[in-house]
Amino acid sequence: MRAETRHQLKQDTFSRVTIGAAEKTAHWSVEHRNTLAMAAVAVVVIVALVAGGWFYLSKQDEKASFDLSIAVRTLDTPLRAAESTPQPDSPSFASVKERAEAAQKQFQAIVDKYPHTRTADMARYFLGVTAEDSGDHAAAEKDFKAVASTGNKELASVAKLALASLYVTTNRNKEAIAIYQELINQPTASVSKVTAQLQLAELYQANNQPIDAKHLYEQVKKDNPSGGDAAQIATQKLAELK
Repeated sequence: MRAETRHQLKQDTFSRVTIGAAEKTAHWSVEHRNTLAMAAVAVVVIVALVAGGWFYLSKQDEKASFDLSIAVRTLDTPLRAAESTPQPDSPSFASVKERAEAAQKQFQAIVDKYPHTRTADMARYFLGVTAEDSGDHAAAEKDFKAVASTGNKELASVAKLALASLYVTTNRNKEAIAIYQELINQPTASVSKVTAQLQLAELYQANNQPIDAKHLYEQVKKDNPSGGDAAQIATQKLAELK
């Protein structure tokens, strides 16, 4: 996966996050998944806190969201070089798997302690992320599917995008394509149409389906006549297909 980052869409927070992921291959990095999910958690927490008459659940969600922020910081903890020794004043992990397992315990504690909160759904999403990072694809699929079936369409769409990425990783392209098509037809604030289009086009391109990829990139350019990052990405990708 390429390490560089490009300019992100400036229309809103969700677009800025999702276009960065869509520009890459269908294999998300942990950093992109975390950023996207944290954008979605803002929606989750706000909706929970303004719900009239649900004082108890709101307080529970407030506590859960605090715990969630701590767990997410664990996922953001740096990895140390193989020859380095742990430093007491500078937390680090020896591997992605070690970090994922540490964070997984924290996310599971949120699900167990605050099972009826919306933040618990977000924690379950991260359980899927950490399971995937630990190499447990079956558990990751289970968690992503559970979140995808929740009533919160914003959070559900984030989980669907992660599920599609997991399917690509495990060579289940047909299932990934079906999810991308669904997200294209039913976009949300957290997963825009162009995000799903670019992810699907990347999959087609990697799968030696240049005609299908070209069609999607051309559609992105057509839908964004004023230019912008999405159109620039599509133009670059079209040049690669020549």
